[in-house]
Amino acid sequence: QVQLVESGGGLVQAGDSLRLSCAASGRSGAMGWFRQAPGKEREFVAAISWSGGSTTYADSVKGRFTISRVNAKNTVYLQMNNLKPEDTAVYYCAANRFPGAPGITSSRYDYWGQGTQVTVSS
Repeated sequence: QVQLVESGGGLVQAGDSLRLSCAASGRSGAMGWFRQAPGKEREFVAAISWSGGSTTYADSVKGRFTISRVNAKNTVYLQMNNLKPEDTAVYYCAANRFPGAPGITSSRYDYWGQGTQVTVSS
């Protein structure tokens, strides 16, 4: 069992930046970020393979968000630039047990964090 702990959320203004971190208690495969806004379903944001050599993004964040990882620290990051009010959501980190291509559906992931709130004011 791998535990995931997110950090780095907060309240910012439109155009600002934030960096989310997700620390895993052990080694994991592909990792991803999802988000859920009030009244909406959880949606994919970004994902990265175990090696970091493959990444994928939702169209809504492409060019603004960057996912990365440091395996020596069992940590994945989400750098979020030029934040918009529509980015407001609880952001969840997810991890797969096995190495493989980063998935964009929640069913591809075995472990989930508790989430961190990101609020972007206009």
